[in-house]
Amino acid sequence: MLLRLLLIITFVGTVGMATAEPKPALLTPLPGAPLARNFDLPDMDGKRHKLSDYRGRVVIVNFWATWCPPCRKELPSMNRAWSRLQKEGVMMLAVNVGESEDVIFPFMADYPIDFPVLLDQDGEIIQRWPVRGLPTTFVVDPDGRLVYQALGGREWDDPRLLGLVRGLLKQ
Repeated sequence: MLLRLLLIITFVGTVGMATAEPKPALLTPLPGAPLARNFDLPDMDGKRHKLSDYRGRVVIVNFWATWCPPCRKELPSMNRAWSRLQKEGVMMLAVNVGESEDVIFPFMADYPIDFPVLLDQDGEIIQRWPVRGLPTTFVVDPDGRLVYQALGGREWDDPRLLGLVRGLLKQ
């Protein structure tokens, strides 16, 4: 069931990206800024992370998988963005969907991720969030609301994109 869901999500996301013009490097506002669904997931070291623990901070939540080419392409820019944003109090979480540490760990030798990698091995969280393809990334404001989304890969260190994220720090 999870594999089927992931294949459908990836197919829909990939078809949309393959047939459309390149998307701008910015984020899409989410109408009504719905409340982000809380989660409690382990990271690669077994430490638990609850989204609610980061209330009061801007949080970037990225859903991804090792087998997803656009995910691989955007990870280096996410790492560069993390090196800038962590000093400003922004949290970044990479939620891997459906894979084990045994798959993710060797992948990270080629694609280092310096921010927490969380494990949604059974796909419970991806089914509760409005994910329509991989990668999908959400920006959560300090009040715990989904204010922006990015369907497909982005250059996360683009100054305009960083400006949108930083704008949430001033609210």
